[in-house]
Amino acid sequence: AQGLAQLLGLSFSRVQFTNDMLPADILGMSIYDQNKRQFEFRAGPIFTQLLLADEINRSSPKTQSALLEAMEERQVTQDGQSYPLP
Repeated sequence: AQGLAQLLGLSFSRVQFTNDMLPADILGMSIYDQNKRQFEFRAGPIFTQLLLADEINRSSPKTQSALLEAMEERQVTQDGQSYPLP
């Protein structure tokens, strides 16, 4: 998969799913920036053009649901904000 991504000039990420993984682990999360005094979104590994998702069935239903939203709607929703995927 990584070789295919390189050949096509795409960004690549790999996620190894586990039973303790949370949706934020793949989507990303909002982190408070004290200098700016506001929350800033830090994108997770799902913000890529080619994602290798290994052992999805091991993850929790919430994490699987977040992945399904990304695959179907080509966006993710975190903290009520929607972010388009590349």
